[in-house]
Order: sequence, then C-alpha cells, then structure tokens
Amino acid sequence: MSTVAVPSPPPTASEDAESLRKALQGWRADKAALVGILCRRTAAQRAAIRRAYAFLYREPLLNCFRYKLSRHYCLLSVDFWKALILWTMDPAERDANLVHEAVKKKDENYILVLIEVSCASTPDHLLAVRKIYLKLFSCSIEEDVASSPALREPLKKMLVSLVSSYRYAGEQVDMDVAKLEAAQLSEAIREKQLHGNEVVRIISTRSKSQLRATFQQYKEDQGRDIAEDINSRCSSQFGRMLKSAVWCLTSPEKHFAQVIRYSILGVGTYEDLLTRVIVSRAELDMKRIKEEYMARYKSAVTLDVAGDTSFGYRDMLLALVGSED
Repeated sequence: MSTVAVPSPPPTASEDAESLRKALQGWRADKAALVGILCRRTAAQRAAIRRAYAFLYREPLLNCFRYKLSRHYCLLSVDFWKALILWTMDPAERDANLVHEAVKKKDENYILVLIEVSCASTPDHLLAVRKIYLKLFSCSIEEDVASSPALREPLKKMLVSLVSSYRYAGEQVDMDVAKLEAAQLSEAIREKQLHGNEVVRIISTRSKSQLRATFQQYKEDQGRDIAEDINSRCSSQFGRMLKSAVWCLTSPEKHFAQVIRYSILGVGTYEDLLTRVIVSRAELDMKRIKEEYMARYKSAVTLDVAGDTSFGYRDMLLALVGSED
C-alpha cells in the first residue's frame, strides 16, 4: 500500500547521484529537484543512490543534507531538510535514530515513537532496528529504555517488553488462548489493573494474528471495542500508551490517522509528528491511513497537509502522501 510513485524505468543510481549533486550546488538548493528524485524512489533505490553518491563524490549524501540543515537552521527550510534526511535513511536506520531521540524525552509524542516502532513494525524490521541501534549507539534499545530518566514505571516495564519482543509472524491462531486472554484483559480493565503482568505479557509476546482474535473475542464478550474500554476506564499515561499499542498492533492506520490529525489541528503544526508519520508510513500503509483519515475526519490528508504547511516542506510531504484516489 505504498504511495511512492516510482518512474518506469527509473534512472540509474549514478544518474540520480549526479542530478542530486547539481541540485545541491549553491546557497539555495533546488528543493523541487531533490523532491522529484528522492521522493520517487524506493528504500532500496535510495540506498543505491547513497552508495553511488559516496563513490562519485567521496562524501556521504546525508552529510551534505546535514550541512544544508545547519546553514538553514533558523530559516523556513529547516523542516524540509530534517524530513529529507529521515526519508533518505534506510528505514531501520531511521527508526533507530528516532528511538534514540525519543528515549530522552518526557513528551508523550516522543514516547509514542517507541510504541510505533515496536508494535507497528514487522518482527524482522524491529530486529533490524535493534541491530543497527546497537551499532550506532553502542548499547541496546532495551538498555536505553530501561535506564531512561524520562520514563516512569509501570510504563517503562511495558516499553522494555515491547522493544524486546520478537513475535510469530504467521496467521495461525489458537481460539482457546484468545478466549482465555480476552477474559484476562476484561478483568484487568474492569479492575483498572492494566499494568499487571498478564496484560504486559499478552501485549508484548502474542502475534498480531493472535491479538486480533483476542480483541475480536473481547468485543464479542463485552459488546465494546477493547481500545474504547481502555480509553474510557483508564485516563492515565499508561492507559493512553496501551491503547496506542493495541491500535499499532492490529490496526495501525487508526493510530497514524489520529497522529496526523493531532499534528495539524489548531494553531501551528507539530512538524516532528507530521514528518515522522508520513516519512515512516509512505512505503507501508499510507493508502489505508488516508482512507481511515477520510472516514473519521471527513477530510483528505492531502488537503489538510497542504493547508497547514508551506514551500518545499509541503511539496515533499505531498509527494510522499500521494494523490487522493
């Protein structure tokens, strides 16, 4: 469900590297050219372009972007360069950097990064993020989450379990387990004991297929969606993060549509949130996110993004979001 429109046939990686070099010349880079190249290439193609650029010009492409960012940091183009750097990174490298920044922040908008990366990712992608995090920062994600002064128990315990998980990725489901664990979750929600060991175990170890079956069983037993019950019965930070985990595990489009809406609602824009969602989901499920956004908010993502951003930053986000069908 990618919204990245790749030309057919695309230029070679060396040709793209040469075009990027021209676009980066001078004080004012050609942002339209940068968007036209990089936002029309897959992750594998962008990786090939980075290799070609480093071979041809003996410097990393991302360093060129960071230099431009440092020169323009007080100007309107800062959000463009930050978004372009994230987009050009390998997806696992990008998520590792986002997590490393997030573990230092108390803001819930950054804590959500840990939920998104651990729950909305495939097991293999999360494993790749953990490996590159270890390489980049000389410690594990689990270590940094467990030692983060910005996080408090019991949330910290759940986050450590989530980032440490490696779930079964198949479709096999055990309905007896689903019935038992739906009942356990119901009791925990009713007694407002969401931080209990069983809840954390279920959320952090079960496959996504198994969890979908469990949450469906919960709905059949209780007559209500589990996310709604968590939201209505537990207003704490832990409850909000647990609800986000439930959505990211079984219907991530709901979570990401909500984050986009929050990032552009009201006066001003939460650019970091908006960039994170669009850059990280463009190659995965942006089409479903747009459908969910339209169904829930009766507006198009493209329309709301265009109305709340400007210049090269807007053009880049809209290129990644893609046209409305």
